[in-house]
Amino acid sequence: MASTTFSGPVTSTNGFIGALTGNVTGDTAGTGRITHATTSAINATATATAAEVATGYITSTSAAATAITLPTGTLLGAALGAVKGTIFDLYIDNTAGANTVTIAVATNGILSTAAADTAGSFGDLTVASGVTGLARFTLMFSSATAYVFTRTA
Repeated sequence: MASTTFSGPVTSTNGFIGALTGNVTGDTAGTGRITHATTSAINATATATAAEVATGYITSTSAAATAITLPTGTLLGAALGAVKGTIFDLYIDNTAGANTVTIAVATNGILSTAAADTAGSFGDLTVASGVTGLARFTLMFSSATAYVFTRTA
């Protein structure tokens, strides 16, 4: 695939492929496969650090119910180098856990309208344990210090 720089309006009939950024690797064949180079483990109720969230992949193996509060928008925005329009996917893996993980947002993190209106899907902030215990959340930054949070898988 060729790399070209344009100025002005651009139209594509075959789509655009953006560069992978952050703590991920992937193949460039267009399969959509992404691998996280490092992960963070949070196995007890805690506020996640911005560095833990910035890995993009958090595991939990706790036998007890666990609540993970995300960092403030200011801390997370700084760790990710976020600006208005930055989109970041966070994966929570509770497949080796024995109890539910619940995610909460902190200051300058708000639930999206879809999350607020459809609590049973986009707003489902719990991740079951066992084989179905995987979830993807998307953070969309409205500024360098504030994000909107939605469950997307």
